[in-house]
Amino acid sequence: MHEADEIDLRCPQVVADNAAKGLRLRAQFGRGGTEIGVARANELKNREKLAPSTIRRMVSYFARHEVDKRGRNYGNEANPSAGHIAWLLWGGDEGRAWALEIKRKIGNAPDI
Repeated sequence: MHEADEIDLRCPQVVADNAAKGLRLRAQFGRGGTEIGVARANELKNREKLAPSTIRRMVSYFARHEVDKRGRNYGNEANPSAGHIAWLLWGGDEGRAWALEIKRKIGNAPDI
């Protein structure tokens, strides 16, 4: 059996909760994230098994969007920035840590 087959590719509950929060904030404020971010949030919220390529895309997203954390109203619960909402859609800080850990474990494993 391939090592990636033994790794749980379902996110932890805290990551699912962050994604659900991002979806709620996006609906409430009408901003944040793209359709791809919404799709990812739904996968995370439902704790679906993700493909290795999806984990790698998550790592890439977080690397590109780390700068969003310096934006105005990032983390402001009363008036969150679009970047904050988008970050949550992808699982938030916990999603970033989880995706990095899983990527380290799976390396270049192919999608099955």
